[in-house]
Amino acid sequence: MDYNPISITTALMLLVLFGIVWIFFGWWLGRKNKSLDDFMLAGRNVGLAFAGATAMATWITSNTTLVAPQLTYELGIWGMVGYSLAALGLILFAPMAKRIKELMPQGYTCGDFIRVRYGKTAWIAFLVVSFCYAMGWLVSLGMAGGVLLDTLSGLSYNVGMTVILVICVGYTLLGGLKAVIATDYVQTIIIIVGVLIIGFVCYQTVGFDRVYEFNKEHHPELLNLLFPAAMMFLFNNIFFGLGEIFHSNVWWSRALAFRLGIGKKAYLMSGLLWLPIPIVTGFIALSAPVLGLYPDSSDMVGPMVAANLLGDIGAIFVFIVVFSALASSLDSLLAATSDLVTRDIYNGLIDKSASKEKLHRISKLVILGLGFVTWLICLPKITTLGALLNFTGAFVASTIWPIVLGLYQRRLSGDFVTAALVLGTISGLIGYHTIGFYVAALFSCIVSFLICMIGLLVKNDNFDWQRLKNMEKPQ
Repeated sequence: MDYNPISITTALMLLVLFGIVWIFFGWWLGRKNKSLDDFMLAGRNVGLAFAGATAMATWITSNTTLVAPQLTYELGIWGMVGYSLAALGLILFAPMAKRIKELMPQGYTCGDFIRVRYGKTAWIAFLVVSFCYAMGWLVSLGMAGGVLLDTLSGLSYNVGMTVILVICVGYTLLGGLKAVIATDYVQTIIIIVGVLIIGFVCYQTVGFDRVYEFNKEHHPELLNLLFPAAMMFLFNNIFFGLGEIFHSNVWWSRALAFRLGIGKKAYLMSGLLWLPIPIVTGFIALSAPVLGLYPDSSDMVGPMVAANLLGDIGAIFVFIVVFSALASSLDSLLAATSDLVTRDIYNGLIDKSASKEKLHRISKLVILGLGFVTWLICLPKITTLGALLNFTGAFVASTIWPIVLGLYQRRLSGDFVTAALVLGTISGLIGYHTIGFYVAALFSCIVSFLICMIGLLVKNDNFDWQRLKNMEKPQ
């Protein structure tokens, strides 16, 4: 079904306006970036308001505004609730953020932690896992940009995807993490206000009773709390969300950038504020059949319903909200992945003696390269956002226990961590392809946990925490 409440001309004008504003903002904020710490970690001095806003805005992604409605549309109540439980990742990372800042005050990336804590072999395995996840998330965000423009305006998927990538790469390149965090602050306000307004209009127009009665009669499986696939998704998504946050440099770079004593408060606050967002967007998706809306692709259901409810002018509002959610994650991921590639791959494996000035220049080139590679992969839209995102669950869930155990105890050794990362990921991929996307993270986490437990029993690494404070150079 084609439903394009925004004209192509209006969509292009909005994109141009966003591009000018955000890129100028990035340039203006980046003028004072004088060092690698300024560019990568915003001077390591981010306060609570900006810290909480950037954590929440980054987690409100295309996945929250597009995939959460998609999964509710496909899996019903458990899709909605299961997605909301991804807030546990932010909440449980709160004490870990405090621990990270204390253990490695001069660190730059999560890769720094794995390298020093577990050794080179585990470090390389972790980099492969982390990079596969980062590219999967980047591609899903790029695809979401194209889907958004195609759904609301009929503008070509490739054109919309390209323009949104160019805008986000532009201001991230000019301003670094400082620009990312500042724009996230503005985008958080837009997202919260926008989602609440759309949810309220949906409630007023359709109502809980009408949604319940219609789906009970026509789509009862969506309300079935014993729907097996949906129940598996519930548990799978919990581990997926934990793995995404615990291992990703998006969240580690913020923990290291926040002022001392801020990280725990910021992540706890952002998790609690984020929790109801997927519930609201999921309810919007359940309203689609009631309104007679059946999208060509289920990942279009969220913006389609919202635009239908708010009308032509409201569709512009929907565009602004979803674009803000996209940009707040895409810029963060570009910056964090660039840090990982620059520090861990280039500085750690290629040019170990590179100066901070050179790394600053390399980091900008990496941002450009990541943007270009993402664009190439996004060109053929070969799958839905939900399918792509859940594929990466097999990778990230294998990192949960190596990260948690590595931060709080000395025993676990690098050999067992390497095995946990590799075998956990493989088992998750097998589950993904043989059973379904809703078990990938679950299988990966279980296998990784068992290997780590064996490692704790049979070997004592007796790690010296001071090595992290000293931030040893790669060997």
